[in-house]
Amino acid sequence: MKTISILIPTYNEENNVLPLYDALQEQLAALKERYNYEILFIDNKSQDSTREKIKLLCARDRHVKAIFNSRNFGAEKSGFYGAMQTTGDCTIGMHADFQTPPELLPRMIAAWEQGNKIVFAAKDAGSEASAAHFLRKLYYKSLRKLSNNEVVDHFTGFALYDRSVLEEGRKWDDAEPMIRTMASEVGFDRCIIPYTQQERRSGTGSGNFFSAYDLAMSGIVNYTKAGSRLATLFGALVSAASAVSALVWLILKLINWEKYPAGLALLAMGVFFFGGVQLMFLGLLGEYVINIQRRTMKRPLVVEECRLNFEDDAEEYQKAHPKARMR
Repeated sequence: MKTISILIPTYNEENNVLPLYDALQEQLAALKERYNYEILFIDNKSQDSTREKIKLLCARDRHVKAIFNSRNFGAEKSGFYGAMQTTGDCTIGMHADFQTPPELLPRMIAAWEQGNKIVFAAKDAGSEASAAHFLRKLYYKSLRKLSNNEVVDHFTGFALYDRSVLEEGRKWDDAEPMIRTMASEVGFDRCIIPYTQQERRSGTGSGNFFSAYDLAMSGIVNYTKAGSRLATLFGALVSAASAVSALVWLILKLINWEKYPAGLALLAMGVFFFGGVQLMFLGLLGEYVINIQRRTMKRPLVVEECRLNFEDDAEEYQKAHPKARMR
């Protein structure tokens, strides 16, 4: 009998963990005749009662496993690391806030059984404001044009990955892994299931402009050569244009000196323009340097504080908390 692994990264999801478990049980109930399952929570040092809720689930259900990180290592690293710890024939990565609907699981599993090694779930246009959707679409389109990978639009990591896909991921020695781009890079047969992202059921998302920017820049730096190539090309074009402009200006000055005076305003505009261009590309170069630094330091993806239900942790917890009950 095949095993389905469900991976759920968490951070301050105390009001979502138990309802999500119940919702998953409803979907898994129709599949229990054909599949075993495991649910793996990997928690990034939540500051609320999320971990207590997960411990209760582990004590109640041996199919529930947990990894508690020693601090918040970020959603990307934590999610990739968690996927590498699953043991199922396929792994479904999803969010804990109900924005990725559990109702899609049967469709994703059916698509996997049809031979797809990766089943992407991609947000449709109705999932966010039109301006945000346009910017996201523009980013993915640009990334797809500038790289050799078939990047999936509006893909947030909610997907089913066959074991063979994750085995390829385990071979990578990547200090800054992104499972959503790795899934596009490894190849294999895949399909896309669109869905409408729901409102977060409870709590506040940890994402912000800076995390989105970091994720976007990581995609550009890690999977395209566009940054350095663009800097080289733009620098060559600006240099050529500057040389031509200087030559034309010199000729005009020689023809009619009085008509074409050398103005300080024009000089200042040129200095500020080229200074801005240089700073922009120095910043882009810095992104590549940061990327190189992270990879050469060889730090672990996450540091675990403890695990539950990978061996006999649930029984030990139940003995230590004999009055523990699900609420």
